Amino acid sequence: MFLIERRKKILEFLSSHGKATVKELSSFSGVTEVTLRNDLKTMEEEGLIKRFHGGAIISEQVDPENFFSVREQKNQNQKSAIAKKAAELVTNGQCILLDGSSTIREFAKLLKTMPVRLTVITNGIYTALELRDNPLITVILLGGVIRVGSTALEGTLGTNILNQLKIDIMFTSASGFTIKDGLMDFNVYEVDLKKRMVESSAKLVTLMDSSKFDTSSLASFAATDQMDTLITDDSAPAEIIAQLRNMNINVLIG
Repeated sequence: MFLIERRKKILEFLSSHGKATVKELSSFSGVTEVTLRNDLKTMEEEGLIKRFHGGAIISEQVDPENFFSVREQKNQNQKSAIAKKAAELVTNGQCILLDGSSTIREFAKLLKTMPVRLTVITNGIYTALELRDNPLITVILLGGVIRVGSTALEGTLGTNILNQLKIDIMFTSASGFTIKDGLMDFNVYEVDLKKRMVESSAKLVTLMDSSKFDTSSLASFAATDQMDTLITDDSAPAEIIAQLRNMNINVLIG
């Protein structure tokens, strides 16, 4: 198990069990107790966990709900239906930009089965891996930093490539949305990158299930009037859908 993946699994284990001994975590992660103790020491220094004699607990500052593996399991049926509707917007020869969210990974699972030639730029590691086996799709992975609990590269280190290509559509999701604040995410470092991604794209298509409406998150990466199309499910609030359509935003129901 790779270092980042191992530490993510440790956090998830502590989240579900409350606390664990070094012996339990060593057995779970498949590494020696010496290696595990080094992991725990570093994770404590990063504020992710708190150690006690012989074991560890998760830090109160860490929200396991933000882990990719947790988010990926939520509202799975809605995400699948939304992804199918989004696939109708993809045409041969496009250059598209995908973020690293769990909803967009669901979309990528559909793209990899489609007989369409595409250039796909993404900061999502799992999204890139989903698409790599389709010979018609050229995948460009944006460089950046990866943190524990995430599978998306963050920061603006690799954004020069965005200035060199004509990007037809960015497909994105969000952890929260309000008419006033627009599309929001919980990670300020990924927000900076997603702002750059939005600015580099000719159109912005948002894939967002109804649970995200009228929900605030840490920071906004796109204003509501920057959205061209929103794809959601039939439980989305009717009054917000009406407002969006009055703003000439195309709303599709998956």
